[in-house]
Order: sequence, then C-alpha cells, then structure tokens
Amino acid sequence: MTRVLQIRRGTTEQNNDFTGLTGELSFDTEEKNLRVHDGETLGGFKLARADQLNIIGETGEISNFDINTVPASFWENLISIYTTPAIQITESNPSTIANVSYLEYIFGISVSAEFARAILVCQTPEAGYSIGDTVAAFGIGSRANPLPYTFLDESGLHTRLFVASESFWVSHKTSGTQTKITNSNWKIKFTVWY
Repeated sequence: MTRVLQIRRGTTEQNNDFTGLTGELSFDTEEKNLRVHDGETLGGFKLARADQLNIIGETGEISNFDINTVPASFWENLISIYTTPAIQITESNPSTIANVSYLEYIFGISVSAEFARAILVCQTPEAGYSIGDTVAAFGIGSRANPLPYTFLDESGLHTRLFVASESFWVSHKTSGTQTKITNSNWKIKFTVWY
C-alpha cells in the first residue's frame, strides 16, 4: 500500500487565522491553493497556481493583471539597465610596415577596446593582390592572423601589434600559399570595436 502525505488544511478563514511554523505548508480548501509559513506572519503567504493569471493586490485581494497598466517609466528603466550600449568601430589610417619590435597606432579615444584587429592594404601589386585590396589572412614569422594588443593611458587607446623584427607574409590571393611580402608594397590598418 502506498503512503499518503497530508498537510495541514482548512477553509480560507481558518488559514487566515493560522500562523504556521517556519517552512510549514497549509492548504486552503476553498481557494484551492497552498500557503507557506514563516513562523511569524498570520495567514502565511499564498502561493499562486500555474493556472492563475492574476496577482495579489496590496490589500490582499486577488486581481487580474493587465500588462497594459504597467507605466512606461517601468519599461524605460528596465531597458536602460539591461540594454547593452551600441558598439562603435573606428579605423586607423594606413601606416607603414616595418620589421621592428612592434607597430602601434594610438586612437584619440578614452575607452577600452572590446576587440581589435589588423589588416594589410596592398599599395603595389604583389602575391596576386591589386592596389587597394585588404587582406586579413596574413602573418608575422610563424604566427598566423596575429591580433593586436590594446591598452589605455592618458594619450588614448593604444593598439600594438608585436612584430619582433620578423617578416610579414600573406596568403596568396589565388593559391592560398604563404607568401612573403615586401614591406613597401603594403600598409597596415588597425580597427577597434569599443
């Protein structure tokens, strides 16, 4: 035979006059809902059933909830708190490529970057590319598609790409093979998202 668990139960009036123990449940046989008790509050706290699309008003009465009655200021406040700000994108001017310790561009903005990348811009046809072509598939030494490092100081947002005096290369436009480039035939451009 199965076991049955019964909880304390009574009419609405009986539940309203009952202060249960902390964590105790009682059942309202008229309203057909549960109440949870904290050991202090007379009548406990009514728990809504899944089929109840209403709320308990400030005076304790059950009232129908209409979302159209929520003031616009509530939604505006909610949106201002949880909406992510728009991402802004800024590009540098193309700069000369050199085999130095690092290449750097300083943006005149005073916020940190969410993401940064570097691309090469073809100045003289090489590796199958034409003047003005941009290439994101490039590398430095043994590193493919290097990402710039960013940091912020009083002079602005620094975007720094470590070169370590190694040679630049691109993926050939038609064959895709790694092809060393001539620095003077290319420029580098930095983009930051912030």
